[in-house]
Amino acid sequence: MEWGLALASQGIHAVLDRTVEEGWALRVEPRDFDRAQAVLRQYRLENRGWQWSHPLPQTGMLFHWGSAGWVAAIAAFYYWTMVQMPAARDAGIMDSEKVHSGQWWRLWTAITLHENMDHLMANATIGFILLGLAMARYGAGVGLLAAFIAGAAGNAAGLLFYPGPHLSLGASGMVMGALGLVTVQSFAFWRQYRFLGKFLIYRGFAAGVMVLGLIGFSPGSDVIAHVGGFVAGAVLGCVLGSAPPERLQRAPINGAALLALVALLATAWRHALRAP
Repeated sequence: MEWGLALASQGIHAVLDRTVEEGWALRVEPRDFDRAQAVLRQYRLENRGWQWSHPLPQTGMLFHWGSAGWVAAIAAFYYWTMVQMPAARDAGIMDSEKVHSGQWWRLWTAITLHENMDHLMANATIGFILLGLAMARYGAGVGLLAAFIAGAAGNAAGLLFYPGPHLSLGASGMVMGALGLVTVQSFAFWRQYRFLGKFLIYRGFAAGVMVLGLIGFSPGSDVIAHVGGFVAGAVLGCVLGSAPPERLQRAPINGAALLALVALLATAWRHALRAP
């Protein structure tokens, strides 16, 4: 069948036939015999070492609906800071001057805050998809914790690149961290599936960068936090990708990661609410 397609691409009509004595065969018109042999000879020469079919890698899960829990959590934080305790917003916002003075927790608490309902909905809708994909690949707890760390790294990037006082808040750095995790998830299959090398390395990464440009460079957004979160997520994804997916999906590992995330948030907010 493969040879028949090669001949058809050159305008040579061939009939796939199977006889008891000869097995499978391609039958061509006598006038096309020499040209068919030359085409097949060249085809085999150009495709040395190439297999007609290859097993494709997969994670076993394409989307994790646990990201809906994250959406509910940031919505609850929004209600808490806007209705129940408005003072928490000033206590947790990313203020570069106060972070430099020692209030490190603002790098983390700012991720849970949002300016208004439009800001919340933008991060919730995009984050629901990207975090669902990241959690499916790396595990619910591991993916969520990695994206959260990437979001804090995006806030830290603002400390380095903004020359003057800088204020920021929102989960967009975390969302871009999830995008970075998803962008590099296929890199782990490089050694096992080398025939996908160019597709995995160039096209996959280019697609992630394109999405970053589309949603991370909108007017008025914190571009540095977005890029910083994306880069941090990509680095963490490369590190986590060295472990087999089935190991990352284990319940004890993800349970521990979720507990670490809750403990980190609780510690950060305890410092924020107790600070003068």
